[in-house]
Amino acid sequence: MRTQVGIIGAGPAGLLLSHLLHLAGIDSVVLEARSRAYVEERVRAGLLEQGSVDTLTEAGVADRLHRQGLAHHGIELRFDGVGHRIPLTDLTGKVVTIYGQQEVVKDLIAARLAAGTHSGNPAILFEVSDVAVHDVTSENPRISFTHEGVAQVLDCVFIGGCDGFHGICRGAIPEELIRVYDRIYPFAWLGILAHSRPVSEELIYARHQEGFALATMRSETISRLYLQCAPDENLDEWPDSRIWEELHKRLGCGEELQEGPIFQKGVTAMRSYVVEPMRHGRLFLAGDAAHIVPPTGAKGMNLAIADIRVLARGLERFFAKNDAGLLEDYSKICLRRIWKGQRFSWWMTSMLHRFDGADPFEHRVQVAELDYVSTSQAAMTTLAENYVGLPYEI
Repeated sequence: MRTQVGIIGAGPAGLLLSHLLHLAGIDSVVLEARSRAYVEERVRAGLLEQGSVDTLTEAGVADRLHRQGLAHHGIELRFDGVGHRIPLTDLTGKVVTIYGQQEVVKDLIAARLAAGTHSGNPAILFEVSDVAVHDVTSENPRISFTHEGVAQVLDCVFIGGCDGFHGICRGAIPEELIRVYDRIYPFAWLGILAHSRPVSEELIYARHQEGFALATMRSETISRLYLQCAPDENLDEWPDSRIWEELHKRLGCGEELQEGPIFQKGVTAMRSYVVEPMRHGRLFLAGDAAHIVPPTGAKGMNLAIADIRVLARGLERFFAKNDAGLLEDYSKICLRRIWKGQRFSWWMTSMLHRFDGADPFEHRVQVAELDYVSTSQAAMTTLAENYVGLPYEI
């Protein structure tokens, strides 16, 4: 097979890249290791910045998002048993929207399969294996893979490495050419999905002496709730009754926290990770393949969308005008935003979590930080403008 851009990974990054390229008249093929059902049901992030919603809207794939997404105009910081609202919209004029990553993926897959490709190739191939990239520093890179038992090669002009943290694309860049920044946090999140009415119309970030808690939602009838836990937490030791008891305590909630059937549990590791550069020859990394943020700042999917905005426009400029300038600046432009997202996510994480071994002084500093953020107009504005999403450079 031959295409203009070969894309590895059918997450939000790879699918949005393929869709934006199609709108620009550029051919692509997406290769995905998992089944369509798996990627459409894989629960991940659920909060979209204003800019991400605008990007999906401009791309024509946000009809369902606008019908079903929940727009939020503020968040609550809760500490010492008291809630403090941060009025995001009043401070920035923007909103954030609750809409699950798997729903974004469903919308993009439907759009890609409906539109097809300019070459007649399949728009997406699911359940591929043995994926490898070749000759990425040449003008004719290739992707080899196996699909339905048949070994194949996809010839292309560029490769989009959108295959996540555990994918193969980042490893295709020689170690001596790449720099890794990595921080693993000494705690994790125990997350649940429950059939219960959300405790609040807006997110609650709670700092408690026994650990962080977060109350959010996926819809008006499904709650998404998190508790700080150990990275190696044994879920067998967390029956539903213990989870609800701990949520009531850390969130400081009474009957407003409605207990319902829990239909999913999992432990999410906390990590800050960045690789530089995000390009090697004609291979471009985007999304989780290049960077991971702790979920406290709700930046993961939003940073991936920002990467793709730059990459898609760079590729469009190259194929329309033979101008590679934006592609050459891809890493530099994306990393400016990524590091600001990392800083914000690190700051939110550090301010809200209990660190084992922290002395009473550090505890008091955390509380003072929360008190300052929730009472200073300047500090609230700083949090708000980062939370709703900084302006795009491209």
